[in-house]
Amino acid sequence: MDVQTEGPIYCAEQIKIPPELPDILKQFTKAAIRTQPNDLLEWSHSYFKALADGDVPPMKQRLEIPTSDSKKGAITKGALAMLHKQLGGKERVASQDLEEKWKAAGLSQQQLEDLIALGDFQDEVVWLDFLSLACSALEKNIVAAMTRVCEILSPDPEGGAARISLDMFMARYRFLAHIDGEISKERIEAVENYLQNDSGRQGDQVGPANFTHSDCPKLGGE
Repeated sequence: MDVQTEGPIYCAEQIKIPPELPDILKQFTKAAIRTQPNDLLEWSHSYFKALADGDVPPMKQRLEIPTSDSKKGAITKGALAMLHKQLGGKERVASQDLEEKWKAAGLSQQQLEDLIALGDFQDEVVWLDFLSLACSALEKNIVAAMTRVCEILSPDPEGGAARISLDMFMARYRFLAHIDGEISKERIEAVENYLQNDSGRQGDQVGPANFTHSDCPKLGGE
């Protein structure tokens, strides 16, 4: 920024404002409003650092209205979608990198530690495994968790069919079934056999409409 510093400033013409500054501040303000960070200063640091490094900044796509029983730092669908935009391009993520992004999102450190312990992750995490586990922590049962997984991973527009490939769905489902420990191999195979028929008519894609259908074997014991 070329600002005259010698002598007093007498008029606005002496101050040169970078032409990109108004748009940067506009986008920052919109991102802060949508994201509603718990610590604005810390989030702002993470936001501008991501821009400077050429990374995806920590911002939600839309405002999430908290409910009366919402807890500070609790996982939300918007926060997980935001993390997926930042980390989803990697198969594995260093635990330290995940912790930094998690903290910037204003999420609970204790909940992160609980998820890492539950998934038996060490110095790095398999991102889609961690995301699936976080979705299960957000929801009450495996059907709702898999619905969230589909909504976050699907290229469909929000409110659409939220379809993902059958292979991706089954990998996520098998992982959560393993963590659950009470979903039998026979049940998993029955679900896969049913969804194979549906996916064959849908370009090898499945979504919540398929696995919540009354004819589909139940994903879990709910």
